[in-house]
Amino acid sequence: MNFQHRHTQEEPEINLIPMIDVLLVVLIFLMVTTTYAKFSELQINLPQATGDVSKEKPSQITVSVDAVGNYEVNNAAVTFSTVSNLAQVLKQAAKGSPDTVIIINADAKATHQSVINVMEAGREAGLTRITFATQKGN
Repeated sequence: MNFQHRHTQEEPEINLIPMIDVLLVVLIFLMVTTTYAKFSELQINLPQATGDVSKEKPSQITVSVDAVGNYEVNNAAVTFSTVSNLAQVLKQAAKGSPDTVIIINADAKATHQSVINVMEAGREAGLTRITFATQKGN
């Protein structure tokens, strides 16, 4: 009879649960401490054109439209549900002056409908002088 105890070696195992817990804590820490910046200006790439700059400076309203379809009137973000709502914003910005010029700064990749919305709102507001901002071409 052989009464010797055989020593079986246990295989080492790695417990992953504490490692997952530590990674989740680090992830939560990174999410809480991350700052999210909101840009106040729209990123616009203007189309190119050649021409002379006008010497006369009438009162003007600057309407910016980015490629996604966000609008700004005189560097203030505007949201509207209909063109009539945008027309009301343009009337308030014009302060009753019918000679006010609307300058449309539309991104080169902005949709045609976005620009038409601004033009239609200007017409409804009684502002018929509209121009487009461009970059000087080569």
